[in-house]
Amino acid sequence: MMFLLLLLLSYSLMAEDWPDWRGENRTGRWSEKEIIEAFEDSVIPLQWKAKIGSGYSGPTVAKGKVYLMDYLKDHKTERVLCFDAYTGINIWTLKYACTYERIGYPAGPRASVVIENNRAYALGAKGHLHCLDANTGTVLWKSDLNSSLLIDMPIWGIAASPLLWNDLLILQIGGEGNASVIALDKNTGHEVWRNLSDPISYASPVITKQQDKEILIVWTGEHVNGLNPGNGELYWKIPFKQRSQMAISTPVIYGSKVFVSSFFNGSLLIEMSKSGTAATTLWQRSGKNERNTDALHCCMNTPIIMDECIFGVDSYGELRCLDLANGNRIWEDQTAVLRNRWANIHFVQNGLNTWMFNEQGEVLITQLSKQGFKEISRSKLIEPTTEQLNRSGTGVTWSHPAFANKHVYARNDSILVCADLSR
Repeated sequence: MMFLLLLLLSYSLMAEDWPDWRGENRTGRWSEKEIIEAFEDSVIPLQWKAKIGSGYSGPTVAKGKVYLMDYLKDHKTERVLCFDAYTGINIWTLKYACTYERIGYPAGPRASVVIENNRAYALGAKGHLHCLDANTGTVLWKSDLNSSLLIDMPIWGIAASPLLWNDLLILQIGGEGNASVIALDKNTGHEVWRNLSDPISYASPVITKQQDKEILIVWTGEHVNGLNPGNGELYWKIPFKQRSQMAISTPVIYGSKVFVSSFFNGSLLIEMSKSGTAATTLWQRSGKNERNTDALHCCMNTPIIMDECIFGVDSYGELRCLDLANGNRIWEDQTAVLRNRWANIHFVQNGLNTWMFNEQGEVLITQLSKQGFKEISRSKLIEPTTEQLNRSGTGVTWSHPAFANKHVYARNDSILVCADLSR
């Protein structure tokens, strides 16, 4: 027993965690070495699986534990769950009453549980916010933001994952009184600042650094905004009004550039000044409609930018490569995910390889370049389910997976799974 504990402790110390939405710093990058180069079979063998409820909340991983949120529809209950990352044993569960009135696609919570310094921050679809002891699930503080801020609730609920920055917890929340974005003291939950009156979107905020200044990027339903994360001061805003506030994918930072893309309104590329306190539009492109698109009309996927090219999934699952300079299409491929409205792939970059998790529950090891899409290997990880979306009985897997500890963690509407990807 002592040997096993020492082995797990040693493994934990060497492992690379995935403690936030899209991993460390929200970049969708995974730097671990000594992982497999191709799959051996058409189905990935599981290390473990655990029973859960439905929801869109992607798992996060920190210090040997896996966290996510789900919803028990029959009990009208949201839950925050913690599992052992190596065995799948449930360590603790927090549950609270939550009725999904006027929430479209009511499968469950959207945001990822964010972990820092043995604390877990969980935000539900109706604005229930909890700061928990990450080891025990003990509530350290909590807030019903829908009641306290009178949220102008978007049709699909609160979806943007909380963002930690220094001593602040920053939220795109949509409260009354210039509280589209708020910052709370992460230790107490007390409000520190608020700003913006825009209707909110579903896109998680990110932090970028220009020279020595950190800039908070928040994509709302009407603008892409650059703010001072310390006090909420607005540095700049670029108009980009969204139909149905449907901005979902995370803003992508590439040097001084900010790229965003949405299903109905196409793509926008912004250039920040050297200090980050000013910005201008480099180009904006949009097609006639969702079937006749121009450049890139992303739904949920967050594109990646490499070698002056943008790679992302268009409105019906078309994997595209664009020229960063002007948005011109370089190539298109329809083999990575089946063609469907809102068809989705999550991208994670590991060295030269782009790992993809598509909505059919498949993991693909690929390489993306200006020359085209190269599929190296593909295997099934988890079956789609129908609570998130029923595609004629086939379902989807829309939640973002976590890549940590040389493992992959993914969920559908009924199970959380873990598979070993080490060589």
